[in-house]
Amino acid sequence: MPEVSPVASASPAPPAPPIPLASLLAREELGLRLVVGSPDVELHWVHTSEMADPYPYLLGGELLMTAGVQLTDPERYVDRVVAAGAAALGFGVTPVYDTVPEGLVAACARRGLPLLEVPPRTPFTAVGRAVWRLMAEARHRELRRVTEAQQSLATAAARPDPVPAVLHALASRLAGRAALYAPDGTEYAAAGRPVGPDAAAALARLVRVLGTGARPASAADTVGGAHLAAYALGGTQGLALGLASGRREPGDHTIAGVAVVLLSLLTAPHQGADEATRSAALVRLLLGAAPADVAPLLGEAPWTVVHARGEGVPPPLGTPLVDAQGGTVRALLPAGRDLAPHPGWTLGASAPADPSDLGAADLQAARTLSRARAAHLPLARHRSGGLGTLLDPDEAAAYARTLLAPLTEPLTETLRAWLSLHGNWDRTATALGVHRNTVRQRIARCAALLSMDLDDAEVRMELWFALRWL
Repeated sequence: MPEVSPVASASPAPPAPPIPLASLLAREELGLRLVVGSPDVELHWVHTSEMADPYPYLLGGELLMTAGVQLTDPERYVDRVVAAGAAALGFGVTPVYDTVPEGLVAACARRGLPLLEVPPRTPFTAVGRAVWRLMAEARHRELRRVTEAQQSLATAAARPDPVPAVLHALASRLAGRAALYAPDGTEYAAAGRPVGPDAAAALARLVRVLGTGARPASAADTVGGAHLAAYALGGTQGLALGLASGRREPGDHTIAGVAVVLLSLLTAPHQGADEATRSAALVRLLLGAAPADVAPLLGEAPWTVVHARGEGVPPPLGTPLVDAQGGTVRALLPAGRDLAPHPGWTLGASAPADPSDLGAADLQAARTLSRARAAHLPLARHRSGGLGTLLDPDEAAAYARTLLAPLTEPLTETLRAWLSLHGNWDRTATALGVHRNTVRQRIARCAALLSMDLDDAEVRMELWFALRWL
């Protein structure tokens, strides 16, 4: 029968993942010796007791440590320890016994309880400290694995084909198969390793279990060595996520939970007409409509163009109009949307623009981002206004083209960055991604081609105005 898990288990759980007994035995400084039993059992706790019957004080899953102070009936003692659910027994030789009692060895072998010999030089507290240290290390590995998986899933959810991307990322992280199922158990999207027919049929049954009665949150089963799990997605469509893997590791359930949330959002029907209007706007643009005619479908003008660069998951910019390709995230923010810095990212924002001026706003955002990165600012905004607004735009543009005609595009962009950063060689090199000597050579070439003294403040001012109108 599949194991259905509508709610979390109420049994006590340790604050860290269990560790295999073999990991504790591998600590050579402890000198532990496995007398009987398997080293593959998992330890959840460490408990020391010299009670004749420790049963009432055990939670299950412990390594029970004892020196046998009240060990009078080994058979009954082991029966009670096994009944309490202890994972293993550690017996300290001396001061009571010089060796592990034969009766205790026989009783543990009969009941399949792993028995360790703890040498005289190893205090019980050292064993306990080693167990907790191993559990802390396991917990750290689990948290790191979950964090990396969350980042991978979030990045996948931001791609143009988010549902297949999330399934692929999930299957890769769990080293198995991830699939979406309809309520009747029909698979219609999947990624990862294929499973055998028996496991596939069992997974479909788990999905159907989720669609019956009170609709539990998850169900699990094991078939032919494959660990199976199914999770109900949110929404009214009755979709489910099915997982199959060859092993279960700490953190798998948390990773699957993140994927469930993302897939629930990605597959849920959109409320309102936002998605429909965006699709309509795209179709009209492709069919030749003017941007000014299409823009009202996307939201109220004016618009702000934002460019961002950084590592990890793109920042939440509060807009669905995001292009995350090519290393630079570009976004279109409707009027009234606030923009704030985001840790690990650098943002550059244009001045508010009407639909007909979005091309110029995109250039503004790119240049502002370069200025922000060079100045190590988390957020920079385009500066507008000033004396430049007194000039006729057409005349200013014609003058700029004539003045800067001798310069190639790399020289023009280098001159623009250098002037915007007040002639600082290192910051300009950082903004352009080149060596500072390259910046010096290009600026010297600009001076030669323009026949101008770039150390003159008036010359710099004139060139800066020209670059603004180019």
